[in-house]
Amino acid sequence: MTMQNHFDLFHLPPTFAIDTVALDRAYHDVQNQVHPDKFSTASDAEKRVAMQWATRANEAYQTLKNPLGRASYLCELNGIDLQIESNTSMPRDFLMQQMEWREALDDARTSRDEKALDALEAALRDTRRDTVAQIAALLDADNFTDAALAVRKLMFVEKFGEEVADTFDLLA
Repeated sequence: MTMQNHFDLFHLPPTFAIDTVALDRAYHDVQNQVHPDKFSTASDAEKRVAMQWATRANEAYQTLKNPLGRASYLCELNGIDLQIESNTSMPRDFLMQQMEWREALDDARTSRDEKALDALEAALRDTRRDTVAQIAALLDADNFTDAALAVRKLMFVEKFGEEVADTFDLLA
């Protein structure tokens, strides 16, 4: 096996829209080829290579299965550094939305208002759906620069969604 990108590894086209059934099937095919049982009588070097391929297949599968991971990976494959740590710039309207969500979360947490948390969670779900659709359209148009901005936006939405879920857990 030669070094290849995640899409090549699973014989899939490098697109955001992905056939998840084909991805699952291809992943299992690769895992079957490198399963430790097939290498029980192999040399230590062969076992180590098989384990490396199994690990690589797991990482590739997890990346491609997740829309955020897949979008990030496609941007990187096309030469766009997401600058996750250093580039926190966002459009003004999204920054305002973030502030409103944070305020709503703080209010819901303070008042222990599960209905307000439900509403916030629904708003995040809608934003996530819309952002994933936006990312798909941008990637399909080979607009990787704008897709990277939308990916950073989705990263915030995902992380904030975890905070909302944690708040639900605290109130339970």
